[in-house]
Amino acid sequence: MDNGTITPYARPARWIHWINAALVLLVIPFGFVMVRLPAGAAQNQVFDLHRSIGFAILCLAVVRVAVRIAYGAPPPAPGLPHWQRVASQATHHLLYVLIFLMPLLGWGASSAFGAQVSVFGLFTLPDLVPKDEALSRFFGGAHVYLGFFMTALVALHIGAALMHGIVRRDGVLSRMLPGLSRT
Repeated sequence: MDNGTITPYARPARWIHWINAALVLLVIPFGFVMVRLPAGAAQNQVFDLHRSIGFAILCLAVVRVAVRIAYGAPPPAPGLPHWQRVASQATHHLLYVLIFLMPLLGWGASSAFGAQVSVFGLFTLPDLVPKDEALSRFFGGAHVYLGFFMTALVALHIGAALMHGIVRRDGVLSRMLPGLSRT
């Protein structure tokens, strides 16, 4: 299949995708590192950075949905087996849910813990919930477990993109790459 038959995503959707991808690929390792650091200033800085990036992901998720509504999505790439279309749609929908849910769970866990969420030192978010140790553990635990799930989905998504782009060379990856026209 040549790239001439592939309809790309709208340019704004592609930009948001790659910015979001960079943020997600930053926030995941910070999440793993911050809980392993000894308590103190360094750990607090990594927590603040993790929270700030998480809030940026949440804001970008809102913009991403607005762009999706405004521009829609291209039709599925021709020639994909049914199971790949279903797997792709399921993965994308789960990732959409998680880019909203993960920051909200983290924000809720921080609020319930009693930690303020400062966004890059520019402003502080209001608490989502009152201080509550049990609620903090619940939100924090859900955030951690879903973080592992999201990491696996991101790895699956990257693997599938690379399979289409490098192994199959079927044009599916090119739908999200910069350079193709579709305003």
